[in-house]
Amino acid sequence: MSTEEKVASHYTHGSLETAILQTLAENGKDIENLRTSDLAGVDEFHLGRHAATVEFARDLHLAAGVRLADIGSGLGGPARHFASAYGCTVTGIDLTEEFVQVANSLTARCGLTELVSFRQGVRCRCPSRAAASTVQPSSMSE
Repeated sequence: MSTEEKVASHYTHGSLETAILQTLAENGKDIENLRTSDLAGVDEFHLGRHAATVEFARDLHLAAGVRLADIGSGLGGPARHFASAYGCTVTGIDLTEEFVQVANSLTARCGLTELVSFRQGVRCRCPSRAAASTVQPSSMSE
């Protein structure tokens, strides 16, 4: 098993979206019309969680029309925050297919599919502004 397969296997839950949506519904959230703030407790795995994303965004001086690639995007919390708060267009790239599927679903439920999308990939060549379009999907056999 390749390193990529081991990592993806480690992070694959199998019913992650169902678990997230069930918990949100149990907490009174309208799962068909979510806000990014509804997801802040579950979709940011990095140190500092949502507060760190907010601070990081301020340091980036983001604005509408800026295009970002979020490498290792997980469930997409930071990407959705950048789009919602600043109008940025974000392409998230993650190794784990389940994370990509859940991230795209949560993004649709937040009404942000015009600004945010996620793709599964192993590596990215980023020589230009077209970085998001140069992602090489993994065959998981490399």
